[in-house]
Amino acid sequence: MTMINNVTLGKAATTTQDIAAIAGGAEVRLDPQALADMRSVHQEINKALAGDRVIYGLTTGVGDLVTQRLSSPQIAAVQLNMLKSHACGTGPDLAPRDVRAMMAIMIKSLLQGYSGVNPALPATMAMMLNKSVIPWSPAKGSVGYLIATAHIGLAVFGYGKAWYQGELLPGGEALRRAGIEVRTPGPREGHALVSGTYEITALGCLAVEDFSALLPVADAAGAISLEALKGNTRGYDARLHALRPHPGQQETARILRCLLTDSEILDQYRDFRVQDALSLRCIPQIHGAVRDVLAFCRQVLTTEINSVTDNPIFMMENGELQVLPGGNGHGAPIALCLDALAIAIAELSTASQARSDRLTNGHLSGLPAFLITPGAAHSGMMIPPYAAAALAGENRALAAPASVHTVSTCAGQEDHLSMGVTAARKALDSIENVIDIVAIELLCATQAIEFHRPLRPARGTRAVLALIRLEVKFRQQDDEIYPDMLAIRQLIAQGRLLQVLQPIIAADAANGDRA
Repeated sequence: MTMINNVTLGKAATTTQDIAAIAGGAEVRLDPQALADMRSVHQEINKALAGDRVIYGLTTGVGDLVTQRLSSPQIAAVQLNMLKSHACGTGPDLAPRDVRAMMAIMIKSLLQGYSGVNPALPATMAMMLNKSVIPWSPAKGSVGYLIATAHIGLAVFGYGKAWYQGELLPGGEALRRAGIEVRTPGPREGHALVSGTYEITALGCLAVEDFSALLPVADAAGAISLEALKGNTRGYDARLHALRPHPGQQETARILRCLLTDSEILDQYRDFRVQDALSLRCIPQIHGAVRDVLAFCRQVLTTEINSVTDNPIFMMENGELQVLPGGNGHGAPIALCLDALAIAIAELSTASQARSDRLTNGHLSGLPAFLITPGAAHSGMMIPPYAAAALAGENRALAAPASVHTVSTCAGQEDHLSMGVTAARKALDSIENVIDIVAIELLCATQAIEFHRPLRPARGTRAVLALIRLEVKFRQQDDEIYPDMLAIRQLIAQGRLLQVLQPIIAADAANGDRA
């Protein structure tokens, strides 16, 4: 995997990988031209204020208070008041990674130059990221925007709370210790921080990147399961998938062919079974459909990262400042795609759990019952598939869409909400579950493949087995099993399994009806 050490934010395209890198600690750099463009629009905002123009959220209240005109002293105070009143999150703390991702999305949006704020605002936020001053925020309470970003905004201006060097401090104290000037919010600098889809987009980027790293490992788990069960690989033939050319399906079949090359087990049992169970035979169709949903989510989120979702927006046309109020802050596009992602993750979960159950079922597998030497009164791998079944069941529950549960708020002014943050959190929770589900399948599949010795397994299986055996030994008797499950989970979460798989799945698959 390529490590990204620094990311430049500006008007040039930013990717989901860039946001995930910043979330993971990459340095943030700001494009000087974007800062210069921001400055010119900000100057026009100041002129508009002097001219007593009516501008939503700047010279008026927000939401149902849109009809209230603000005096000059109120304009100065309302930006900070907005952050104080909106910072009403609940529940557990957001992880620092989540907050960093949100700040990156906020900075990116401001740098587009349509929010009217002083360029010192994104510069301050970038310094906070680079000096690891991480605002504190609760994780819950957002209907799609407003909440976490308000908590972040408080810390940016020296209020609220922030983490610095492992200590949770008052926001101003954290900034001072890091050597960052505490600023007073200028025009729009409170409103601009809460009015976009920053929370959903940030969490969505993390979900897409986390799941992207898992998917090839899930392919490998399925491939090892098929090999251990003496499966039929004709269902992965490129000619077959050319007749139903969904991109994800074709790519999954190609990866499986790469992983299953050079297998003495498959050669030995080539004609053992005409057709396998669906969880084995249809890995290209199941994982492929998941891949297509993931690609759709990445496309939507990439568009969103590089969009302006503030309200209103400010632009110069023919030397005149134009103010466009609108609804780009509605999170429907991302909420819908993240709901779809949670459904896709549930599909992958149930397929993996079915394979784990099949591997341990001696009546179906032809292997020793529960993958332990018979006659020794040991339970072997009997119970890990139970845990996978519980997690897969939870993921099916998490697949229920959040975006359909809109309600009316703000005295009817905001009467259709995206619930996108809930959709994003469901996707992230589902990913945590499916990592364990796939880890359990790998635990069972690598145990099962050993019963085929001295036949040599496939290329991909050998690579995965060698890495797993560094942490988890072949089980010959009952012992505490949770440490083995956790060890494989860590190999997935740390990206080590993906690293050994990447050179294999990058190779061209062999033509013909078999890998």
